Amino acid sequence: MNRQRLLIITLLLLAVLGFYVSGAHTFFTLETLQTYRSDFQAAFQQSPWQVAGIFFAVYVVMTTLSLPGATLLTLLGGALFGLGWGLLIISFASTIGATLAFLLSRFLFRQPIEKRFPRQFDTVNRGVDKDGAFYLFTLRLVPIFPFFMINLVMGLTRLKTVTFYWVSQLGMLPGTVVYVNAGGQLGELESLGGIISPGLLASFALLAVFPWIARRIALQVQKRNAYRGFKRPSRFDYDIVVIGGGSAGLVTSYIGSAVKAKVALVEKHKMGGDCLNTGCVPSKALIRAAHAAHEVRTAHRFGVNASEPEIDFTKVMGHVHQAITDIEPHDSIERYTKLGVEVYQEHATLTSPWEINIGDKTLTARHIVLATGARPRIPPLPGIEHAPLLTSENLWSLTELPKRLVVLGGGAIGCELSQSFARLGSQVTLVEGIPQLLGREDQDVGEHVERTLTQEGVNVMTGANALEVSQDGPGHQLVVEHNGQRTTIEFDYLLVSVGRQANVEGLGLEALGITTTNTGTLELNERLQTRLPNIWACGDLAGPYQLTHAAAHQAWHAAVNALFGELKSFAVDYRFMPAVTYIQPEVARVGLNEKEAIAKGVAFEVTRYAMSESDRAIAEGATEGFIKVLTVPGKDKILGATIVAENAGEWLGEFTIAMKHGLGLNKLLGTIHPYPTLGEAAKATAGVWKNAHKPERILTLLERYFRWRRGAEK
Repeated sequence: MNRQRLLIITLLLLAVLGFYVSGAHTFFTLETLQTYRSDFQAAFQQSPWQVAGIFFAVYVVMTTLSLPGATLLTLLGGALFGLGWGLLIISFASTIGATLAFLLSRFLFRQPIEKRFPRQFDTVNRGVDKDGAFYLFTLRLVPIFPFFMINLVMGLTRLKTVTFYWVSQLGMLPGTVVYVNAGGQLGELESLGGIISPGLLASFALLAVFPWIARRIALQVQKRNAYRGFKRPSRFDYDIVVIGGGSAGLVTSYIGSAVKAKVALVEKHKMGGDCLNTGCVPSKALIRAAHAAHEVRTAHRFGVNASEPEIDFTKVMGHVHQAITDIEPHDSIERYTKLGVEVYQEHATLTSPWEINIGDKTLTARHIVLATGARPRIPPLPGIEHAPLLTSENLWSLTELPKRLVVLGGGAIGCELSQSFARLGSQVTLVEGIPQLLGREDQDVGEHVERTLTQEGVNVMTGANALEVSQDGPGHQLVVEHNGQRTTIEFDYLLVSVGRQANVEGLGLEALGITTTNTGTLELNERLQTRLPNIWACGDLAGPYQLTHAAAHQAWHAAVNALFGELKSFAVDYRFMPAVTYIQPEVARVGLNEKEAIAKGVAFEVTRYAMSESDRAIAEGATEGFIKVLTVPGKDKILGATIVAENAGEWLGEFTIAMKHGLGLNKLLGTIHPYPTLGEAAKATAGVWKNAHKPERILTLLERYFRWRRGAEK
């Protein structure tokens, strides 16, 4: 705690202590006010402005310091000033004092408490952002909630000060009216309990519910306005129509059919989407072939002598396509038809919120789920339209290994394919515009990946700005600005991996008023609804992650919310989303890294474990890499874990489960891991944390105890 906070807390404690030591608290009783009521009124008659000013200041101070007596002061104000002026003075004095208490609580306590409980407060603040004004208004209207507690608790949230002020002013007004009015009969009051009757409490409770009722009405009005101009069918062909047969669409269809809803799936291209046909499956098959070549090339490390591997690129691509063929039945029309899903291989266009045109047929559905995915984004470089261009879509049609390959983009896909093609024998140059590879990861991770690729022969150019594509005779060149100089890179193929853009065109969304974000994904709420409540989206079309498992996670929410949302709906939780970059060694992460924690203002400690300490890694000759775990300062609660190691994605799940279920590093340390395995490094990392947080005082006492037991200390 800094000196400024400590000074303010000290002053506040002294003020509160002085209030009680001086006996001032004994003044704020009903009997005292009744006894001196005539004296107060006489003073007010003699000096009205002075008395009113002193009363206002005392009320503000009492409320700011959360001292008892505000209720009695309100009664006194009613007796002195009457209902009109009393209400005006007390309403503003109480709101100003409450706001000052709110700000004091925020300044003194919010930051340390947020640091201690970051995830809990992140959830609270998301709720406050959405419904904070409603919650506060409800609490203010019901007198059973102590107002001083409301001030202090709300100060810990990120509710805007101006919102706190006006909601408090409005919400406290009914209660203030009651107490100020009661002040007119101050002499006849026998107890404070007589002011608030059960009937009045019930009235306040009903008044508190009113904003929620009004909100429901407003939502219904908004819903009716959204559907204005469209005629809802009297009956529907399907409960859900899913547009898109990729990962998100397939999972949505599967869940719908599993709960016996009537489901239609519309896919105009191949079933399985990008993951099966152009993404996860073919890329991992290519990576495996490249890994085999690398193993042969480096087998001498283990005393196995082999010549330079001979790459038959046709057979490599044959392996890739065979992997696709072998997995196709999992995503096939036949399988989903057997599950009860009606599959249409057509282009779909929405003609109303409930109607989808496919060819010469119109389908009607209570709910529509959009899962049309995304495609590679092509940057607007001059001359790029004339270049031999590769993307993750057409890469798999190659029949010959590119001799000179330039990869534009140093994200996960760019790094994976750069390493793979270099291992297969291509001369690869990787161009990235920002200063590091894998820009979302920490700098040390990016540096490790760059060092690995460079050692394997990839020419890595970070901080390089691509300017244009030029052509000199039959050859092509990429012109970049790097380290202040223009450089020309010759290539046979240019592989573009600079991101993906959502497939929103041709669906009829504009006519329905469904909008997109500045990143091109659909504008959705946290439950994956568009502005039309019965139209949902998931997968790459929805963002923010373009990962197959993220698409499946969203698909569950889209399906369940669509089918059962009238009873219970679920917001998508992205807190424990794992991600893996499949280079060697792999980069796997879940939760926060240092870069994100700093950006969000989350306090953290870092525990590192070098894979060179792992017995299995030593035996495998895979000692490159490390584990980095972020924890709450002084606690074993895991905020995030990054693994740079062989097969890191296979054992990242241990950290993901631990975070999901609130298990700390102590629990990992107390779990038996098989020896020797790479995954044992997770336990070893927990051991490093434990060693750094060992109880030195207790250990000192134990040392003295054992010395005494040995008779070495009398």
